[in-house]
Amino acid sequence: MILEFTKMNGAGNDFVMIDNRDGSRSLSREQITHLCDRHRGIGGDGLIAVEGTPETLRMRYYNADGGEAEMCGNGARCFARFAARLIGLGEGTLTFQTMAGPISAELLEDQVCLRMSEPHSLQLAHSLKVEGLDLEVHSINTGVPHAVTFVSELESTPVVSQGHALRYHQRFAPAGTNANFAQVLAPGSLAIRTYERGVEDETLACGTGVVASALIHHLRTGAPSPVRVRVRGGDTLEVGFQIHDGHPTSVTLTGPADFVFEGSITH
Repeated sequence: MILEFTKMNGAGNDFVMIDNRDGSRSLSREQITHLCDRHRGIGGDGLIAVEGTPETLRMRYYNADGGEAEMCGNGARCFARFAARLIGLGEGTLTFQTMAGPISAELLEDQVCLRMSEPHSLQLAHSLKVEGLDLEVHSINTGVPHAVTFVSELESTPVVSQGHALRYHQRFAPAGTNANFAQVLAPGSLAIRTYERGVEDETLACGTGVVASALIHHLRTGAPSPVRVRVRGGDTLEVGFQIHDGHPTSVTLTGPADFVFEGSITH
């Protein structure tokens, strides 16, 4: 079968986008893995399908390993711009469903501002043994589960090995977690690197990881909204929020969502 696709990226986090509004595409886990393979397929950190009608749009997100995940922040921005083009919406606000709940997106020229689902499962400052080290780890679910560790020198941090160890740590079993390593550049300004569950490697960006790191930075230091976060790919994303009874709410994530190319592939 011939599959038509669009390739997009959000701050370097790249995705295979498909239009499945008519429900005719049913891809197996193996097919998704093949499409995301950077050597034998299209290549991507995940695959995103647009389903539903203009009134009931739904985002389906699959990691590069073929497994479906609840949400992806960078992917949701790409979804919003891709779906808007499909339905002929040039600007304005788009609302769609995810497994993590409803998301609204405001289209802002080359940027998209997402109104995220409410974060939950916050736990601060638990000590975990990781590769023989005692790390202070914070965790929060910002659509998907995230662990955040603050480091003094980001570039020398063994993100892949420590990230893999955190991803599979018994503390986060059985679902596992994404692992973020954050360095404070200045109050309200971070740089982060992320090991993504499902990709099983470091990626150039992770939107929900950006949100998790920014919120925990606020909770640790009191840094006001918005918090700016530079990702591995070089882009800087912005996280806005309000605090109600000590908990973050009304969370937004603003950043790029770029079209790369279109094509078709036999699958």
